[in-house]
Amino acid sequence: MVFVADGDEGIGSVREIRGDGGLTIYIENAGDFVVPMTVVKAVHSGKVILDVEQLDPPVRAALGHAREAEDPDYEAPASLTDGLRDE
Repeated sequence: MVFVADGDEGIGSVREIRGDGGLTIYIENAGDFVVPMTVVKAVHSGKVILDVEQLDPPVRAALGHAREAEDPDYEAPASLTDGLRDE
């Protein structure tokens, strides 16, 4: 997952680690972008955290729209295993 700050919600995912020293990242609601490895602040616990200040303007603009397609009234259905007992 890709994040802009540790503790925030993820904004996308890493699609590819490129041989030219960059990453292809998918940003929700915006598509794929190639960013240089120099914009990566940290990598840990399955997270890639980006330094927003170093991102190109089109990538920063995409970040501002990453959550727009979500339905604010959506509630996830209960798990199929809720209420089941181990036998």
